[in-house]
Amino acid sequence: MREDNKSGFGIIGLGRFGMALTKTLAESGAEVLVIDGDENKLRQVRNYAQDAFRLGKLTKDALEETGIGECETVVVCIGEKVDVNLLTTLNVLNLGVPRVIAKADSIEHGAILERIGAEVVRPEMETATRLAAVLLGSKALDIMQLNGDYVISEIKVCKRLCGKTVQDLHLEKFDLKMVALEQEPNRTILSFGQDEILKEDDAILVLGRFADVERFERKVMNRE
Repeated sequence: MREDNKSGFGIIGLGRFGMALTKTLAESGAEVLVIDGDENKLRQVRNYAQDAFRLGKLTKDALEETGIGECETVVVCIGEKVDVNLLTTLNVLNLGVPRVIAKADSIEHGAILERIGAEVVRPEMETATRLAAVLLGSKALDIMQLNGDYVISEIKVCKRLCGKTVQDLHLEKFDLKMVALEQEPNRTILSFGQDEILKEDDAILVLGRFADVERFERKVMNRE
């Protein structure tokens, strides 16, 4: 259950996964607090993360001083040291964070995390972009990450857009390009016109940067 006094995201650990997740969330306008022990990594995210803290030891008291306990969701991206991962996750849970997600490197590791009350993410099965989409409340049916920040996102047409045309989406305002229209049952249209009428069961495939896709969903697709 969400606590009204909690907001934003906390990221602990700036490896490849944590770095990508921080950047994706921040570029989508989310409040992000990050913690790592490497000042060089923290320097890389200070341009877009509101708060970045260097901690050598991830004790409960040290974590509490950063204010991470006030985040609505915290993702523990430490993967190399299972003991540090587990203890840090437990400390964050004990700070009263409503939703704690932790990186697991094995099935056994994930089972322990779930036992202590955390959700589990497996980076080899889940990209940072996909997790960010979930955290931001995206209604995308699927997201495929390409090189750099680009993605192809499959988005279901919402009721308020039924009967409108592709042109009415004004994708160019969001630096997005529609690459396909999917219709039931299992029909994919690659050659469509701007006057193509959208129906409720349709889905559009758009190409662009993740932050622009998220902005389009928020402003046009009536995402709550």
